[in-house]
Amino acid sequence: MADLFEILIGKEGEKDYKKKPVIVQGITGKFGSFHTQQMIAYGTNIVAGVTPGKGGQQFENVPIYETVKEAVVATGAKISIIFVPAKFFRDAAIEALEAGIKLLIAIPEHVPVRDAMTILELAKNKDAIMIGPNTPGIIVPGIIKIGIMPATPFKPGRIAVLSRSGTLMYEVSHNLSVANFGQSVSLGIGGDPINGTTVIEAFDMIRKLDIDGVVVVGEIGGDAEELLAQHIIDTKFDKPVVAYIAGRAAPKEKRMGHAGAIIYGTYGSAESKVSMYAKANVPVAKRPAEVPMLLAGKLGGKKG
Repeated sequence: MADLFEILIGKEGEKDYKKKPVIVQGITGKFGSFHTQQMIAYGTNIVAGVTPGKGGQQFENVPIYETVKEAVVATGAKISIIFVPAKFFRDAAIEALEAGIKLLIAIPEHVPVRDAMTILELAKNKDAIMIGPNTPGIIVPGIIKIGIMPATPFKPGRIAVLSRSGTLMYEVSHNLSVANFGQSVSLGIGGDPINGTTVIEAFDMIRKLDIDGVVVVGEIGGDAEELLAQHIIDTKFDKPVVAYIAGRAAPKEKRMGHAGAIIYGTYGSAESKVSMYAKANVPVAKRPAEVPMLLAGKLGGKKG
């Protein structure tokens, strides 16, 4: 697996260390243009946009290219964020991966499952990482923001946040920041049924970082939390992990919000997730504001 943080930040001594170039596919659309401005304002090094039919133009002093290949050749970028509508996602993602992109942030939601699976397979073959679809993106506070998250909830620190929900990623990170637990990274897994990077894969990407702890924001439905709890046990992960599960009060066998969030009997229920987390020594907050308190308890008061 490609090293996520080497792609995102690089190594000390590299001329673009902490300033890795990023391409925006769909830069001229309403959504893409707004969030490009926000990313630039944060300090993200947006070096090129791609919109077929608009090559040669500029947006916010960023050159626009016809193809990802041209953008990669001109800039050497290995990161692309995709803002195209779901029906165009497959072609845009194939184009990016074929052009040598190693980290693909897939923003669109409701990408057809078959398309998502095709891209996932291609990404694996190319040793590339896809985050999403239907992700808010990824942020290394103070360094790089690739996505649609607002900047204010996040501050630099030593806690990794992994979230299946976008808005809850912001809320939990905000609660951590207010309690002086800054984040080394906050990553949105994505709310579509197929995730380019699963919770376990994301966990394995951050486990070797120099961090003090991990916060995992999950939701009812599916078995991602149960599998992660087992993985924490199996791999003997020894840093503090705290969880929050959205939808604990939801009625059973009723579809809630995300495509993945549906419960059958006890499978995928909050109870099943909480009890599995308990086995892995992972406390589960009842509300987002409780996350920093549980983390402080696990860390013995040490701030991130």
